[in-house]
Amino acid sequence: MSAAGDVAVPVRIAMWSGPRNISTAMMRSFENRADCTVTDEPLYSAYLTRTGLDHPMRDEVIASQPADFAAVTRQLVGPVPGGAAVWYQKHMAQHLLPDDPLGWTEGLSNAFLIRDPRAVVASFARGRGRPEPFELGFERQLEIFEHVRHATGRVPPVLDSTDVLADPESALRALCAAVGIPFDAAMLSWPAGRRESDGVWAPVWYAAVEASTGFVKASPPPETLPDELEAMARSARPAYEAMAAHRLLA
Repeated sequence: MSAAGDVAVPVRIAMWSGPRNISTAMMRSFENRADCTVTDEPLYSAYLTRTGLDHPMRDEVIASQPADFAAVTRQLVGPVPGGAAVWYQKHMAQHLLPDDPLGWTEGLSNAFLIRDPRAVVASFARGRGRPEPFELGFERQLEIFEHVRHATGRVPPVLDSTDVLADPESALRALCAAVGIPFDAAMLSWPAGRRESDGVWAPVWYAAVEASTGFVKASPPPETLPDELEAMARSARPAYEAMAAHRLLA
């Protein structure tokens, strides 16, 4: 088991994902480390407030978090809650709007979690109906990726959810090495159930992960999609492939 003393300075990991990925399972994985604290989608309230989108539990989400984008981003690069050695921040890329500044992300260790667009579109459509393209987050995710790459001069780590589910230990070892923390075998499993750290929206979205005790095998993308969804997945593929070219287990 790694200890907080193994990491000399706090590591703030911003994991940028899109919807219908394994982002909550990844948060569970990191929260099971003894040296880590986690934050669940801290920009969600600001996103709903600024866009006016009608999401499930919208009022509860907005009330549960600060809605001031600038104030939240200052917190995310500030002191680590509880003085933990590792702060894992689960982010949705689409929560950053097109005109939002990205400079604050340079104070974080950014990583990117991607999934095949056809699988994302199919899962989203089953859960919430037809998505708008921006809700899938692929283009915004790539914009954040490119900003980080140019700002740091290094390619940030990219994990494909299929690779994580096929070999969790190898994927997590690679990610930990990339962000400069020791791998901890506790990341491979966790107790079932809800967490105090889960967003207030957990009852809508987290049933599967609440029942889980570890990573499970990936389901393949559907063989066919309705034409409209197929076109949406095809449109997202260039952004996905641009990031997938750099994935850690490629």
